[in-house]
Amino acid sequence: MFSIFAGIAIRIVSNSSLNVFQKILTSKGQKSSAVNFYTYLGLSLICLLFINRLPAVDFELLTNILIMGLLGALGNYFIIKALSIGELSVLAPINSYKPVVALFIGIFFLNEVPSLSAIIAILLIITGTYCITNTQGNINKKALVYRILALIFSATEAIFIKKIILITDATSAFVFWTFAGLIFSSVFVLLSKSNLKISSPKYQICLVLSVGIMQYATNYVFSKMNVSYALALFQLSTLLSVFLGAKLFGEKDLLKKIIASLIMISGAVILILNI
Repeated sequence: MFSIFAGIAIRIVSNSSLNVFQKILTSKGQKSSAVNFYTYLGLSLICLLFINRLPAVDFELLTNILIMGLLGALGNYFIIKALSIGELSVLAPINSYKPVVALFIGIFFLNEVPSLSAIIAILLIITGTYCITNTQGNINKKALVYRILALIFSATEAIFIKKIILITDATSAFVFWTFAGLIFSSVFVLLSKSNLKISSPKYQICLVLSVGIMQYATNYVFSKMNVSYALALFQLSTLLSVFLGAKLFGEKDLLKKIIASLIMISGAVILILNI
């Protein structure tokens, strides 16, 4: 149980951190597709160390890997795109709708049927998220569209990550995720004809490490529990994003956001009791 909580905590911190690095890189003029490509490229170079440990790939596994890679690359691209034109504390809470998408998809693909108390817990987390978002003024509509697209792609991707974990293991799924993402992010770079110049190597390296830690922690937690439950608990990263938004970018309404966050925490407590 402790290892699951540790994985959730690591995932929360690393996810909030990577969003900050993504926003910094795009604010320095680096294109979203280039940030996405270099993230997967850096992780792929690290994963070469584990390539000899991968299991044999049959047609079913390959199909799941390719679908996962496409969805992951699209999800990462659109979140970076959204952060390049929107505010962190506005966009981060929207991600809390991801468990709902994963919940319904998971019923069909993984036969993961949530309990009534778990559904109530997820709704509490979403309510808290809505309250946080509702404290904002004008929201960049284009950034909002990009963020919703990222949510849909990444929530669906989570289901296929879990399918691959069930077929293989958490580490193999991470390596497959990295290589598949590199393939599709390379295609996006070619299609967008982006300048591949790195605006800040230091922050790009920090992003690669943050994404790697985040994704491996995600895979580990997925291997231990229901995907929709895990995604709901992951949304507690919103609390950290709210704090970072206030401290790094001077965003307002901190007290209202904290109250809304307490609603999310109550949902998380209920959900933890279902583990």
